[in-house]
Amino acid sequence: MSTSTSNETPRSDDQPDSTRHRVVVVGSGFGGLFGTKALKRADVDITMVAKTTHHLFQPLLYQVATGILSEGEIAPPTREVLAKQKNARVLLGEVTDIDLEARTVTSHVLGRTTVNHYDSLIVAAGAGQSYFGNDHFAEFAPGMKSIDDALELRGRIFGAFEMAELGASRGENVDHLLTFVVVGAGPTGVEMAGQIAELATRTLKRDFRAIETHTARVVLIDAAPQVLPPFGRKLGLWTKERLERLGVEVMLGAMVTGVDERGLQVKFKNGREERIEAVTKVWAAGVQASPLSKRLSEQTGAPLDRAGRIGVNPDLTLPGYPEVFVVGDMIALDNLPGVAQVAIQGAKYAAKEIDGRLKGKPAQKPFKYFDKGSMATISRFNAVATIGKIRLTGFIAWLMWLAVHLVYITGFKNRTTAVLHWFVSFLGRGRSERTATEQQIFGRTALARLGRGATDLVSAPGELDAEAERLRRTELEAQAAEEVRLTDSSARGTKVGAGKA
Repeated sequence: MSTSTSNETPRSDDQPDSTRHRVVVVGSGFGGLFGTKALKRADVDITMVAKTTHHLFQPLLYQVATGILSEGEIAPPTREVLAKQKNARVLLGEVTDIDLEARTVTSHVLGRTTVNHYDSLIVAAGAGQSYFGNDHFAEFAPGMKSIDDALELRGRIFGAFEMAELGASRGENVDHLLTFVVVGAGPTGVEMAGQIAELATRTLKRDFRAIETHTARVVLIDAAPQVLPPFGRKLGLWTKERLERLGVEVMLGAMVTGVDERGLQVKFKNGREERIEAVTKVWAAGVQASPLSKRLSEQTGAPLDRAGRIGVNPDLTLPGYPEVFVVGDMIALDNLPGVAQVAIQGAKYAAKEIDGRLKGKPAQKPFKYFDKGSMATISRFNAVATIGKIRLTGFIAWLMWLAVHLVYITGFKNRTTAVLHWFVSFLGRGRSERTATEQQIFGRTALARLGRGATDLVSAPGELDAEAERLRRTELEAQAAEEVRLTDSSARGTKVGAGKA
């Protein structure tokens, strides 16, 4: 049953041709997009339901946060990407319920409720940031999972330098403003720390007068005993050394126990505690699967792991529901990593199985993930990469990172502009995306303080104040009539009252 709290009657929004096999895809990330595109030639009607209107290339979010790329270059409109695929349509809405017995998907956006029926379902809702039970940390330490996160962090990072300049010019201590803390030493945390260090020591060092940006303190914290655990001990040590050369202070074996507006509390394995005064904090530690995993688990009895990922059959279907496929970061199967390739390959597998069933083909063999390797950048011209047993570091790994990311950025236009921005940022000092506003920094917090978020800022569906509309219309008509009179009588620029007795 739907979990909606809206008084609106849910609207069924199925495709007009109900005779064709209906496929609903939940999510517009790698799993959702590649699953939809893989069904391009299938005799099906596809409805993609997603809470954003774009396809996010999440591995490059840190470059939006640090001013290298614009959000549009890593998040093209999903409708534009799928515009030529006639059997697919896109609906905006956050999926809040999936009823496996009724075969319905319920979504909401700004008080509007939509119900879509399916014959086959691909759930690719991904994962969000995990604060390990301390969700209140999010107010002061944004994660790195969405465009909103990246834009807010961009505002916080560049805003910290601006506030430090202002404070220093008045003789104030600005150490807390020039201290940047990144929590989590996985690929995202390493990339973020490296880019903030390069901002301080290279990009911004000529731009300010009262502060010396190269003295900024960048701290990378993780409770793990090494940097980049999935990359192995050797690459982890190499990465730590390169970060420290950049000026990043690496704190390992350190657990964050408290976060507030001005700083955070850290506890080490030996029991020692330390407070770091820092206005700008980035949370890149841990992920939590979409809440939809819990909803599916309740209906199927499939187990959930500590990260909220759901156990699926070897063919990526839910136990007892062969028409429902779950892919990407939501699944717990064979210790698969939470990376884009797992979502892409899983979605293509699910799409092929759906198409094969319609054509009467035998079932595929169980899903088998092909590991194409992992990579992370540390700074310009420096990266690490693993491909099978091969370990690469430095410039060669960086070139490989560059090539792979160009391949997976969606659209020729976005690839071209990304290359231009990389050229400016990596060969020169400039970063073209340094605009930051108060709205970016405080918008999320302001919305969170509303009872129902953005829904509280819009009228309910069908709600109309007839008298207010009539008065507004009268006002607009009067304004338009006055504009016409001023132009036709050449009265603009003429002194008011001139010519009167």
